[in-house]
Amino acid sequence: MRREIRQPVEILGGVAADRRAEPVGVRLGAHDSSHTATLTDHFRLLGRSSRASFPRGSACDALHAGGALMLAGIRSGIPRRTGRLTMAERWREARVCGAAAGLGMAAYAIAAGLRGEWPPGATQTAVPFHAHLWDMVRGDSPGDLLFNWNSGYGAPFLADFFAYLMNPFSWPTVLLPRDQGQLAVFLVALSSIGLGTGLMTYALGRLHPGPRWLRALAALGYGLCAWVPTVGGTAPMWLWGLVSLPLLVVAGDWCLHERRWLSGTLCVALAWWGNLYTAAMATITAGLVLAVRLLAVRRPFKTLVRVAGRAVTMATAGMLLAAPVLFVAVRAAQEAQPESPVQPLGPSGLGGHLAQLLPGTHGGPPVPDVSIGLFGLLLVAGLPFNRRVRARERIVWCGLLVLVVLSFVWTPTVLVWHGLAIPAGGPYRVAFVLSGLLVLAGWVSLSHRPDTVTLLGGAAVVLVVAAVAAGRHSVRASTWVLLVAGGAVLLAALWTLEHRHTDRRAGAAATAVLGCAVLGGAVWSSYAALGTPATGTASGASVRAGYAAMRQAADWPRARTDPGPHAFTPNDPLLLDGQGGGYSSGYLPTVTALLLHDLGAGWTAGGRQTASVTDPVGQALFGVHTHLADGPPPDGFTVVRAPAPPLVTVLPPGSAVDTTSVWSRQESLLGGQVYDVPVPVPAAGPAPTAHGSSGWSVPATPEGTGGTAFTAVCTPGGTAYFHGVWFNGTVSGLGTTYRSDGVQPTTAVPVHLLGPVPADGVVRVVLHADTVTQVPARPIGCLRPGALDAALTRLTATGATRVTAGGHGLTAVLPAGSTGTALLSVPATTGWTCSAGGGPYAAPRSVLGMVGVPLGRGADRVVCSFRPPGLTEGETFALASAAVTALTAVFGRLRHRPTRTPRRVRRAAAEREWREEWRPPGGTWGL
Repeated sequence: MRREIRQPVEILGGVAADRRAEPVGVRLGAHDSSHTATLTDHFRLLGRSSRASFPRGSACDALHAGGALMLAGIRSGIPRRTGRLTMAERWREARVCGAAAGLGMAAYAIAAGLRGEWPPGATQTAVPFHAHLWDMVRGDSPGDLLFNWNSGYGAPFLADFFAYLMNPFSWPTVLLPRDQGQLAVFLVALSSIGLGTGLMTYALGRLHPGPRWLRALAALGYGLCAWVPTVGGTAPMWLWGLVSLPLLVVAGDWCLHERRWLSGTLCVALAWWGNLYTAAMATITAGLVLAVRLLAVRRPFKTLVRVAGRAVTMATAGMLLAAPVLFVAVRAAQEAQPESPVQPLGPSGLGGHLAQLLPGTHGGPPVPDVSIGLFGLLLVAGLPFNRRVRARERIVWCGLLVLVVLSFVWTPTVLVWHGLAIPAGGPYRVAFVLSGLLVLAGWVSLSHRPDTVTLLGGAAVVLVVAAVAAGRHSVRASTWVLLVAGGAVLLAALWTLEHRHTDRRAGAAATAVLGCAVLGGAVWSSYAALGTPATGTASGASVRAGYAAMRQAADWPRARTDPGPHAFTPNDPLLLDGQGGGYSSGYLPTVTALLLHDLGAGWTAGGRQTASVTDPVGQALFGVHTHLADGPPPDGFTVVRAPAPPLVTVLPPGSAVDTTSVWSRQESLLGGQVYDVPVPVPAAGPAPTAHGSSGWSVPATPEGTGGTAFTAVCTPGGTAYFHGVWFNGTVSGLGTTYRSDGVQPTTAVPVHLLGPVPADGVVRVVLHADTVTQVPARPIGCLRPGALDAALTRLTATGATRVTAGGHGLTAVLPAGSTGTALLSVPATTGWTCSAGGGPYAAPRSVLGMVGVPLGRGADRVVCSFRPPGLTEGETFALASAAVTALTAVFGRLRHRPTRTPRRVRRAAAEREWREEWRPPGGTWGL
C-alpha cells in the first residue's frame, strides 16, 4: 500500500513551504531523491549536515540527536495528517505562483516602459497578424482560417494561423480596437511571461520542496531570461514555449510518480497546439529533465521501464491530439520556400558564449541569449560545491547542462533543436530551454540550503566567467555594476539565510533583500536586452490613413486594392486589410514566391518575404485597380488608380507560354504582346560579359569612372522599364536614377520605371556596380503605347462577368460557351480543386504558377475550393487519439476506483499506520 504524508517545512529563515511529501517506504527507488523516501536515506542526509547549524536545546537539536527524520534546514514541524492538499494549502501555492507571475510581468513592463518602444520585430510580423485576426473575428476579412486572400495575392493560411496566432493569449486581444495592435501584442507577451513564470514556480516545487517565495525568485530568472526580450518579445507566438517547458516538466513529474496520465497528455496537447515550434524544443528538454531525475537515484530496472513507457505514451498521445497542427505544418513546410543557408557557429568563441551568462549583456555576434540573472547564475555555479546535494544528483545535473551547451555549438544538434532547418533569423531560438535548465539546476542547489563553501564556490565560478568574458562587445559597464554590487548583496542575503535561519526576522529581512535585488536586476537586464528603439517606423497616424484609404477604395472581389509597392511593414496587406503581394511568413509557398519573382516583383529573405508587383502589366495580371505608391509627408504614400480586368480571365485555346524573360512571361499570362524587348548593346564603360540566356556579368565600377552603359531601341512614345533582379549598385537612365540592392539569392529587386522612350527610340541605361554582379539577358522592356489598354479591353470582354470570392472558395461566371483556360489570378498552391461547367472537381493545372482551369468544349462557370494539405490526415489522427485517450482514462478510472470506506475511517486508519511507521528510535515526538 502506498501512503502519502504531509509535513509543514520551514527552511531558510522561517519561510514556510507546506507541501505534500512523496510516498514513503514502498518501492524504494521508484520516487525522486528530492523527496527522500526512506528513514535510512534521511539519516544519511542528516549525517552530512553540521549539527552546529541547529541551536543547542532547540527542537531540531533534539530530533537530530535522536536520529529523527528531518530534511536539511528544517527548524521544526512534525507530519500531522494524511490525504491531499487542503484548500488553504492550494490557495497558498496559487498565491505564490500568482505573485511570481505578477513580478515577472511588472519587471518586463517597467523595462519596456523605460526603453520607450516595443521591439521592431513585433511591429513587422506580430502586429499585422493580430490585425488580421481582428478582421477575421468580425467578418471583415475576405478569407478565413484556411485561406488568406489578403497576402501574396492569395495564400494558404492555416499553417500561419497555427504558427503566429495559436497562443491562447492572442485571442482576447480582439476585444481591443484594431489600431491598438502594438498594445495587443504587448499584452500577449506580458501574459505569456506571467504564466510561464508562475508555472516554473510550481514546477520547481515539484522538483524539490523548498520555500515558496525563494521558488518565486528563482522562477523570475526564467520568466525574464535574456531570450525573452531579444527573441521572444519580437515574436510573441514563441513565448508560448516559455509556458510549455514548465508545463511539460510538471507532466514529467506526474510520470515519475505514475499518476495523472490523462492530465499529462492534455498538457502535452496544449503545448503543441499553442506553438508547434517551441513545443518540440520544450518536449525534448522535459524528456531530458525526466531522464536526469530517473538517474539521480538508483531505481529498479522495472521502474525505469515503467516510467519511461508512461512518458512515451503520454507524449505520443498528446502530440497526436495536436495532429492537425503537426500534419498541416509539416506539409506546409514541405511546400514552403526554403530558407537561405545559415552558418550557426559564429566567430564569438568561448568568451562570447560565456558572456551571455552574465546579467545586462547585449549585442555582439549571434550567441545564445541564456542569462537568467545573477541570482540564478550564483546558484547554478555553486551546485557542484553543494555537499548537501547527493553526488549522483550533482553529477547528472551538471552533465546535462554540459551536454545541452555542447549541442548549441555543433551543427547536427543545432539542426535537431530547430526541426532540421536552421532559421535565417538566428540559430539560437532554442536558447530558452537552456535558461530553463539553468534555473532548475540552480533550484536543486538552493532547495538544499547552500552553505558557505557552496556560495564561495559559486562566486568563484562567476568571477572566472566574468574574467574570460571581459572585453567582449556585449559586456557593458552596467554588467560590472550588477556583478559587483548585486553579487555582494545576494551573497550577503544567502549567507544570512544559511547562518541565521533560526531567526525569523533575519530570515524575512534577507528574503526581502533577495527579492528586491533579484527584481531590480531583472528589470535592468531586460532593459539592456531590449536594445535601442527602432527608428523610421511608421507612425500610428500614417497607418490609420493607409487603412482608411484601403477601405475607401475596396472593391473586392471585382478587383484588388493593393497596399504596395509602398510598405509600412512586410505584411501590409494584413495590416491595412488590402489584397496585395506582400507577405512575410515561414510557410510562404514556393509557388507563390517564384510566381511573383518571375513576374518582376521583388523579394527578400531568400523568397520568404515577397512584395507587390510594381509595373502596370503585373498589376493588371492580378486585377489591381488601386494601389499605394510612395508619396510625400505626412502619410508617405499616394493613392493610384488604374483600370484592371476581373480576377478570372480566359486564355484562348492554343496560347503559347514563353519564359525567356520577365516581359515574355507577363505577355503569356496576358494573352497578347504589349512589350518591345530589345537586345541590349554594351556602349561604354567596363565591358560586361555575355552568358547567353543566363544574362550579363557586369564588373565592378572603379571609383571616379563611368559605369557600364547599355543601349536599346524601342518604339518612341512607349514607357521603358528596367529589371535588374540581382544587380547591386546604381541604375541611371532616361532621367531616372535609383539604388538597386540586389543580393543573389536573398534579395531580388523589382521592375523599375525608367521613363518615356524619346523620339529617337534609343534607351540608354548606365550601371554603376558596387561589385561583380549579374543582370538578365534582356533587362530592358518598353511598354508600347496603347497596347495595355487594348489588352485590358479584350480581357474584360472575354473574362468573368461576375466573381464571388471569400472564405476558401471562388466562383466565376463566364460568358456562355467559353473555351480555353480560365486563369485565376491566384498562385497555384497545392490544395486547390476546381470544377468547370458543373463537371467533377479536380486539381487545376499551373500556368506559369497561376491557377488554370481547362474549360473543355465550353463552360459558363468555374467553381474552386481550397483545403490545406494535411488537414484531413491530421483530423483523422486527432480523433483516433482522442478516442483512445478517453477509453484509457475511463478504464483507468474503473480499475483504480477507490473503495467506499468513509473518509473518517480512512483517515483514522492512515493516522494509526503513520504513527507506527514514523516512531523514531529511542522515543516519540510528543504525540
